[in-house]
Amino acid sequence: MSDVLKAAFIFVAPEADPKTHRQWIETPKVKLLAVGVKDYAQAAEIAKQLLAEGVAAIELCGGFGNRGAAVVTDAVEGKIPVGVVRFDIHPGLGNASGDGLFA
Repeated sequence: MSDVLKAAFIFVAPEADPKTHRQWIETPKVKLLAVGVKDYAQAAEIAKQLLAEGVAAIELCGGFGNRGAAVVTDAVEGKIPVGVVRFDIHPGLGNASGDGLFA
């Protein structure tokens, strides 16, 4: 078993494209992929891909509301943990919750 954690951070932004808005950050103990998605449906698809690629944990940006977190958690079928950075409203989304924009 590897001692390096392979994880992902998914952020939501209306014009994000996960094919181009993605970057790996590697430290001796963590390999982290930051990837942007345009909405919750795209986040679910990316989460499924990440699971298939061996990512062991996903953290969601504060733009994801409760519904968005549930969409991603359901997409990975509980096979890996999904964590959430919390904002009731997010400054990068015009002081709104992603639930009001993407759910």
